[in-house]
Amino acid sequence: MSPDELLTTTRSVRKRLDLTRPVPAELVRECLEVALQAPSGSNRQGWHWVVVSDPELRKAIGGYYRRSFGAYRASGGSAGSLFEDDPARAATQRRVSESAGYLSERMGDVPVLVLGCIQTPGGLPEGNQAGLWGSLLPAAWSYMLAARARGLGTAWTSLHLAYESEIAELLGIPADVRQGVLIPTAYYTGETFRPAHRQPLDEVLHLDRW
Repeated sequence: MSPDELLTTTRSVRKRLDLTRPVPAELVRECLEVALQAPSGSNRQGWHWVVVSDPELRKAIGGYYRRSFGAYRASGGSAGSLFEDDPARAATQRRVSESAGYLSERMGDVPVLVLGCIQTPGGLPEGNQAGLWGSLLPAAWSYMLAARARGLGTAWTSLHLAYESEIAELLGIPADVRQGVLIPTAYYTGETFRPAHRQPLDEVLHLDRW
């Protein structure tokens, strides 16, 4: 797989996650070894990774995620509520919302759940937090790319953060470590993935000035 193919076909996999096929722990470790090569502010490398494969823990996390998704869907700001005045985009948004709902009901059944976390000595900084999360999120994306290259499907999710403290207690995560992303990880069904339709570059590109 070429770099461009890898980057353009690493999709959010929800309905096509294989919930019945175990994922070897060593394969997840390989992906995390790749993730550790990502950049971090001041080379601090303050990230931590909680890999959850225990069925009861996955079930508990899945329960929190399902509750959070229910509130999100009822909020009026969910994916399915966006771009309703644009028929083409509205249809896509409805499909995204349907697949997200499917995953919310099955998050606890996904073979491996990976939580990307970061140390926050002294708590979250006031104001702009781009530097903090910019020291975790590239590594999480690298994990997802490495998983794709090894035949695994993933999805970027964060709705579990509505219950971050409950999940931290469940998993024994220290108070000075904050969660940033929950990545369900499994083999996927079907053959491969295609690039997604996106807005034309010229609609979002600004040269020198806005």
